Amino acid sequence: MDVARSVKQPGPPAARRVQAVEGRCSSLEVLLEPGLTLLEAVRRPLAAFGCSSAAVDLKGGALGPFSYFLPAYSETPEHAAFYSQPFSGDGVSALKAARGTFGIRDGSPLLHCHAIWSQHGTARGGHLLTTEAIVAEPIKARIWSLDGVGFEAHPDAETNFTLFGPVAQPSTLPISDRPRSKRCFALRLLPNQDICTALEDFCRSEGISAAVVRGGVASIIGAIFEDGSSVTSEVTEMLICTGTIAVRSHGATHATLDVELVDHKGEVAAGRLMRGANPILITAEIVLEVLA
Repeated sequence: MDVARSVKQPGPPAARRVQAVEGRCSSLEVLLEPGLTLLEAVRRPLAAFGCSSAAVDLKGGALGPFSYFLPAYSETPEHAAFYSQPFSGDGVSALKAARGTFGIRDGSPLLHCHAIWSQHGTARGGHLLTTEAIVAEPIKARIWSLDGVGFEAHPDAETNFTLFGPVAQPSTLPISDRPRSKRCFALRLLPNQDICTALEDFCRSEGISAAVVRGGVASIIGAIFEDGSSVTSEVTEMLICTGTIAVRSHGATHATLDVELVDHKGEVAAGRLMRGANPILITAEIVLEVLA
């Protein structure tokens, strides 16, 4: 697979390839309540915390019933890639992992969530329809609530999708809680740039020597992993399981991203992304918590 691969988008490329707004993040851990939609189960603890945007890390528990999309090749030039028809999860499925971006679209809460689950012993994955996915068994959620920054969905001329991007917001965090919060950046990385390189370049530009990825919802053009394995499909839905960016002893900034993804055939793959070889397809939404 060509490491310089790219996909032509329907609109003109934006000059700024990384959208970033600085803010603060605070971590909370909750169990998502069975019987609620996934959107509502995440919304409630955030509302109690007085927060409208967050990065979300889910694991364990189960969903059912639920619906989801697979990534798909676009049948028209209006988009570089698109969604499949909706699929339905069969019965109750054990959730392995999910990452989500919680924010606002048209004044209402929205949860953009990519997940991996087990269905009849087989790994499945996709883009969950969070207003239809029901929490069947309690799901462990670690949520990084955002202050001073948020995610809002707006039309994007380059991709012709309505996408989450970071926006500055007034801080509502009490002064007494501020020492417990962490400096962070809400990011959107734009198409046709390597996801690792983009994060490394951003950290260098901000003087950040160590950071960790929170959340992490993205699509990339196929995949090439450090172990030599690859995904040849050009359309994927990806979640970042763990991610770090750090300056190493020789002074170079190095991003390490362990991911899981699903392609247009529903095949699931996992591994550590090879740096410099994995360009973004449509978008990557990330909260970057600054460690140093």
